[in-house]
Formats: sequence, C-alpha cells, structure tokens
Amino acid sequence: MGTAITTKGLTRRFGSKVAVDHVDLAIPEARIFGFLGPNGSGKTTLIRMLCGLLRPSEGSAEVLGLDIKAQPEAVRRNIGYMTQKFSLYDDLTVDENLDFVAQIYTLPLGKKKKRLAELRDLYQLNEFRQQMAGTLSGGQKQRLALAAATMHRPKLLFLDEPTSAVDPQNRRDFWDSLFNLVDQGTTILVSTHYMDEAERCHGLAFLNQGVVVAMGEPKELMDNVASTVVQVTTQEIAAAKAAVMALPNVFSVAQLGARLRVMCRPSMTDAVETVDRALKQSAIDARVEAVSASLEDVFVEVTRTDERSAA
Repeated sequence: MGTAITTKGLTRRFGSKVAVDHVDLAIPEARIFGFLGPNGSGKTTLIRMLCGLLRPSEGSAEVLGLDIKAQPEAVRRNIGYMTQKFSLYDDLTVDENLDFVAQIYTLPLGKKKKRLAELRDLYQLNEFRQQMAGTLSGGQKQRLALAAATMHRPKLLFLDEPTSAVDPQNRRDFWDSLFNLVDQGTTILVSTHYMDEAERCHGLAFLNQGVVVAMGEPKELMDNVASTVVQVTTQEIAAAKAAVMALPNVFSVAQLGARLRVMCRPSMTDAVETVDRALKQSAIDARVEAVSASLEDVFVEVTRTDERSAA
C-alpha cells in the first residue's frame, strides 16, 4: 500500500500566530484518516494547505506524489474537497449544479451524461433533479455536495466537518458512501467533532494549538490513555460532582444522566478508592468503578490546557 499524503514540518503562520506547527504525517492510500481538535486548533488550515489552497510558511508536503508548493494546481485537479458549509448554488437545480461542476472538470459530453446518471443513482438524487438546491434538506444537500466533490473520480477526498447539519441516519448513510469510495481505492481525509464518526476512521490525528498531540488508530489511542477513567453512579449527582471536582488530581468531570465520568491524572494512585472515599466522607451513596477510556476521553486528555507537569 502506498502513501497518499506525506508532510514534514508543515507549518503555517498568520503574522505572529502559528496556526499549524511543524506537522509530520504519513497517511496511507485507501484509508479514512480523521483530524480532531478544538475549534481553532488548525484542522481547517492544515486541510487548506494539503489542498493547495494555502501556501505553507515552512516545511513540505506531497499529496498523491505532487508537491503542494511547486504543483498546487495539479494537486487541486486531482482531489475532491467538500466544505462544512454547502458551497453549491442554492438558486440552481440539482441537475444544473451537477452539470456546472462537470463543465468545470471539462468532462466530454458523452462521459458527462454517463457520469451524471451514475452519481444521481449512487446518491439517490433522481427524484430531486429539477428541485432548487436551496430547498433540499440537510441530508439531500450533503449527498449533492458529495456527488459534486467526486465528479472527476478523485483519488483523494477532503471533507471538512461534512455532517454537521444532518441527522444520525443521514450521517450513517453518508459514512456508508465513504467506505464504498475507500473500497474503490479513494483516500479520505475528514475533520469532525463527532466521536462516533472518529471511531469509524482507520487512523486519527488530534490537533491542539496547531500541534499534533496524539496520532494512531482509534483503539490504540483509547487503550493508551494515561489517565484513569472512573464512573460514578448515584442519585445525588450534584453533591457527588462537587465532591469529586474538589479532589486535586481530578481534571475532568462529565455528567451523563445519573452518572459521572471522572478523569484522574496518572499521579492519582488508587483512583477508584480515592473517589469512593471522598464520596463516603460527604455521605453520598454511590457506586464507583473503573471504566475503559472512550475517544472523547482521549480528546479531553490530549487537548487539556491545565498544568501538564501535574500529570
């Protein structure tokens, strides 16, 4: 298996602000690779550089064997890019939008008709052919945007938070479409805030303040969380939350109904016993147990901004 994207020290500055800071990547072909991180962490800036839309301040990158500095136009011709915001024309019909995109990619007339028919069938757009794109639902717009992004059969597809405006069923259907593309040899890079989507990726990179702070397969990342994750089940949830948050080596407490998900620094020995003792001292009846880390726990651990030395 070859490598679709390679970067070495890739950096982008905007004045004194470093948006992407010396990023090294090696992303294999025919895989889905996810970027995660807080808002402003550099995900979109990194994607724009890899698309040849933004010139790096420092470092190098090859996309499909093309240098993004020396060959940005060639990079753009060989990739597909789907933005978070619907970027086609609201006042054109589905057919008119697809025809316009086909003209941009200079598809010959015979091939264009066949390709448009394939895409309408593939993304279930036939019944909306004469409908204005602006009147489509979120899921329908998403399918139309994906059809447009894959018009020229790109070997590499960039998706910037593509499912932010659709319901769970449409998100599932969308990911089924992505895996079908991967089966045909397409490499997909996706930025997302949804942890369930991130878990579907073959590989992930977490960014924080422009730096890659963790990278690997989802299971590997979850298995290697340094913090201890403790679950507290109680009917006295508010009092339990206050008692747990007062512990010096607890850095995150998330409420899930009648449960608390507590993340403790590695320096807290016997985390379950420590949390249980604190609750008993506050006369709170609770069940306390260690649980496996989730991707959300990985996100919280690697992007937290409290004192690292405390860990």
